[in-house]
Amino acid sequence: MGHALGGGLVMATVRKRSWKTPAGERREAWRVRYVDQHGKTRTRQFDLRRDADAFRIKAEGEIAAGVHTADRASISVAQAAKAWIAAAELRECDRGTLKAYRELCDCHIVPLLGETKLSRLTAPDVAAFRDALKQTRSAAMTRKAVRGLSMILKHAQEAGKVAQNVARAVRVEFASANRKARIVIPPKAHIAAMLDAAGRREDLYPGLPVLLRVAVLAGLRSSELRALAWDDVDLRSGTITIGQRADRWNTIGAPKSGAGRRTVPIGPGLGADLKRWKLRCPPSEANLVFPAARGGILSQHRIIALFAAVQVEASIAIDSGRRDGEGKTIWKPRYGLHALRHVAASNWIAQGIDLKRLQTWIGHATIQLTLDTYGHLIADAQRDAALASGAESALLA
Repeated sequence: MGHALGGGLVMATVRKRSWKTPAGERREAWRVRYVDQHGKTRTRQFDLRRDADAFRIKAEGEIAAGVHTADRASISVAQAAKAWIAAAELRECDRGTLKAYRELCDCHIVPLLGETKLSRLTAPDVAAFRDALKQTRSAAMTRKAVRGLSMILKHAQEAGKVAQNVARAVRVEFASANRKARIVIPPKAHIAAMLDAAGRREDLYPGLPVLLRVAVLAGLRSSELRALAWDDVDLRSGTITIGQRADRWNTIGAPKSGAGRRTVPIGPGLGADLKRWKLRCPPSEANLVFPAARGGILSQHRIIALFAAVQVEASIAIDSGRRDGEGKTIWKPRYGLHALRHVAASNWIAQGIDLKRLQTWIGHATIQLTLDTYGHLIADAQRDAALASGAESALLA
């Protein structure tokens, strides 16, 4: 039973194979025999005729396209994951990204799919992988793992190790109750209270009030605040240029993506604050705007602790329900430092910023990310009503 392609050349055959086991039991299977794009004869055996026929059709299409990988020559998901991480190392991804990639592979992908050969991995297999993750992982981690598997397969596909990325079309859906909650934006009263509190706690860090104002008004990430240099602050033109970041190991490097490189305008009030702070800012080798006490880089742990202390001082921290050794309340912050980026974005939206400029100023890689994060804030019922009324008048008047 053969299948002929152009010119009458038989590319693949499906034949029934029967045999007896040592115990005398009669068995049968369907064997596909074909010649791959490199001229090598290959075979693959199936229990069912329909599976053999489906593989024959798939293999012939891949061979015609020059992308077929035989089962015997295929690598496993674990091997593909290792190659993906090695490629990320060659691209000199930052340590934080590499650490996240390794954890994703070691803790979530390889334990469930590591031994599976890429040539045998199917979209239903990936869907089953997703469903297994849902039972024990959060929605966010499940999405990351499926996306990570897709990135691994994409790299393997580019390297000629697999014909297609079967994870690309697999979606991770959760009930509405489990979907990502909308961002939490501190109200103006809490922002004012935190800024006042920062002014009272300069004993913790002399530049604390200015640091918070830069976060609130310019929307910088924590890593960007820690690496901000005076060379990137133009007080004359009123701009801050973000061209570097500090990772969790206090190493300064380039932003994670091209979108991280950006220039954000600042108002005259913040410009004046920065000008005054520059006169008393401690010197540092990297000429940092917010250096540590001894001139080094302010650690991630330190900046989080400062923001938590400000919330306690502002009386907006939350009672954790625990007490210390002296019986005093242990407070936990109401907001993470990232919430201040949301304050900046929501403030720009309130002033009528267009979506593309918002994406640029906030440093998002895609406009879809900006829409997903802040789209619900862009609604303007009053302007919508005016637009609808205007459209009606223009058409029917």
